[in-house]
Amino acid sequence: MLAMSDQADRPILVVDDDAKIVRLVRTYLERAGHRVVEASDGRSALSAIALEAPALVILDVMLPEVDGLAVLRAVRRTDRTPVIILSARGLTDDRITGLAAGADDYVPKPFSPAELVLRVERILERADARGPGGSATGEPLRHGDLVVDRDRHEARIAGRLVALTIVEFRLLVALLEADGRVLSRDQLLDAVYGQDEAEVLDRTVDVHVGRLRDKLGDDADRPRYVATVRGVGYRAAPLAGGDGEGVT
Repeated sequence: MLAMSDQADRPILVVDDDAKIVRLVRTYLERAGHRVVEASDGRSALSAIALEAPALVILDVMLPEVDGLAVLRAVRRTDRTPVIILSARGLTDDRITGLAAGADDYVPKPFSPAELVLRVERILERADARGPGGSATGEPLRHGDLVVDRDRHEARIAGRLVALTIVEFRLLVALLEADGRVLSRDQLLDAVYGQDEAEVLDRTVDVHVGRLRDKLGDDADRPRYVATVRGVGYRAAPLAGGDGEGVT
């Protein structure tokens, strides 16, 4: 699993088979002070990820050799490198599919290069917030056999490490920090993406909650960690013997 604390020394990988798109994105990222490496197909993208250990990947879906979603799933099997999908497939179902596969953000084409850079920097800031100069996080959060260490960016169940993306990790931290209070979907979007993040999908939180539950081995009908409060949002599931009224 890749450490996030040295991300300032690592490049951003741009993966697209359209050379004009790559040049455009590269130009804007380099203007913002980022180092950029490129790949034009899925197979070379996987090689670049292994060799370069990028701080973030900007990934097209429709790629030669290996498609973007397959690349994303391969990344998610080994680490939590942030991934932004940049794709001409911009329908809601396409975005949901990308987020469900493990993307941290989804930007449809045509796109604003300036907005893409903003999204890149927001994700990198969130990834680096726990490092030197970030805000103090204090003791690990505990919920039954679930332990979340904000400094190490780790979640463990009964000692077993659970590989979470940055978005999933921030979502889990927000729920546990709420100490049983119900958080609406809007509040969770603010916690994960920031209050002024543009064009966040209404179903984004539900997708991320579903992915988080899968990784935690949680059951939505009998939750141990993340509970749904019908018509409101989500909360940390009550521990055995706690108040579970209205919670599923």
